[in-house]
Amino acid sequence: MAIGGNENLRDLWNGLSASRGDHLFLVSRDRFGTERSFTYAAFDRLINRTANYFLALGIRKGENVAVQLYNSPEYVSVTFALAKIGAVAVPINMQHKLEETAFVLEKCGIRTVVAESDCQCCYCADAPRPEGSCAGSCEGVRPYAMEHVLIAHAAGAPLFGRAVDFDAAVEACPDQLGELRSIDPLDTAMIIFTSGTTSCPKGVELTHANLIFGGRYGEWQCGLTAADRLLTTMPAFHSNFQTAALMPVLTAGATLIMIEKYSARRYWSQVRAYRATAIQLVAMMARTMMMQPPDPADRDHCVRSVQYYLALSDDEKEAFEQRFGVRLQNCYGSTESVCWVLTDRVSGPRRWPSVGRPGPGYEVAILGEDGRAAAAGEVGDIAVRGIPGVSLMKGYYRDEAATAAALSAGGWHLPGDKGYCDADGWFYFVDRKSNMIKRAGENISASEVEEVLVDHPAVAEAAVIGVPDPVRDMAVKAFVVPVAGCEAPVEEITAYCACRLADFKVPTIVEVVDSLPHTSVGKVEKKRLG
Repeated sequence: MAIGGNENLRDLWNGLSASRGDHLFLVSRDRFGTERSFTYAAFDRLINRTANYFLALGIRKGENVAVQLYNSPEYVSVTFALAKIGAVAVPINMQHKLEETAFVLEKCGIRTVVAESDCQCCYCADAPRPEGSCAGSCEGVRPYAMEHVLIAHAAGAPLFGRAVDFDAAVEACPDQLGELRSIDPLDTAMIIFTSGTTSCPKGVELTHANLIFGGRYGEWQCGLTAADRLLTTMPAFHSNFQTAALMPVLTAGATLIMIEKYSARRYWSQVRAYRATAIQLVAMMARTMMMQPPDPADRDHCVRSVQYYLALSDDEKEAFEQRFGVRLQNCYGSTESVCWVLTDRVSGPRRWPSVGRPGPGYEVAILGEDGRAAAAGEVGDIAVRGIPGVSLMKGYYRDEAATAAALSAGGWHLPGDKGYCDADGWFYFVDRKSNMIKRAGENISASEVEEVLVDHPAVAEAAVIGVPDPVRDMAVKAFVVPVAGCEAPVEEITAYCACRLADFKVPTIVEVVDSLPHTSVGKVEKKRLG
């Protein structure tokens, strides 16, 4: 499999429109059950109309544009429209609150956002907070000043301030791209913000070459052909969608089934009804599927590839595979590594719970404390070698120090995770990077949650850890030390966090304690918490 090439995303779409124009590209189903479908040619015309509207707004080459949408055709068309004119898409997590969103917008110098109507409160001063939000507790947080607020899926919803009806504006534009800008494959196409070991997320820069490589790699990994139908419920702002679902479908010329919202009750019937041949799962999905009543038709499906990301028990894995008649294709990677660098294949040997062996374009090693290769079976740091801008991220946006720390001159990247390799070359994942919590497929920085907690006037000190959760892998548990003479009601603290953090980051367990254990240098000794 070639890992280089001179193709950019505009070239890719031009080729798909010409060679696969009449083939079904996308079937999208929203949370209300409304379904929309597009051939490759029809979707390319939508991309061009969208790109022409961005050109009319004066979007410059290299300019960052925020995208805050639910899973929808417009998420995809906006991303590729920006790529076609050399601009950069910056996905925003739909669960982010005002402060979290503002961090990304300020970091990237955003002046244009494409958003849902219920996101207007983030950008328009006169927009009301959504019902159930915490307006009364967030008086100091103000909307981010934005030059262009483009509201998709408005459907008659009221628009506030500078907001305009994005869909109507796009529909009025011509189908043929109005300007061909020079685009290098190593130009940045997308910046995906991912939680790190510090409280501030880092923007992973992915180039045109990164995304195309991700497509070709995923095509190889899952054995995709043009006849395949890949169904995904992964959020579009996440690399699990962008590089592991969308791009492999495109490079294979296959069909993408895009479900806006995962429902354990409906999911498997959707997989069967859409005749999906490839799907994506996380542990939370597998567990909640097993909670549903068995159906005699559970094994009556077309699925041959189940891309899976950590970490079921042996019993859970065996029960799931037996009930649904599938094999879980385990793998390991990160946004920074673009792809699942360690992976099983659709067919052939597997060695559960191994996360597989290195795929093309990557070298993987286990390093001991001295930085040298560890012996077989010895736990050490997982190290990944690739080509920055192609098989590894280009770097962290506007963060040279973090980029230098993450990418060595020799093309090695240390994700910070622990693992080992057996004598036969199979790799095993042991533990996540320090101070990270993995909850239902989302990475959570414990430091970020701790900083919010200690901002509460009644909290003197806080520590956050992940604890086992039978459904979502990990739950967020907070230990809180009150200010002397103050009470720290658990409900009030939880509500305070809910105003400032995405819902999946809010502690589900809060324990008020008199003190926290500390090491000799004053750090909280988290291994003594539980």
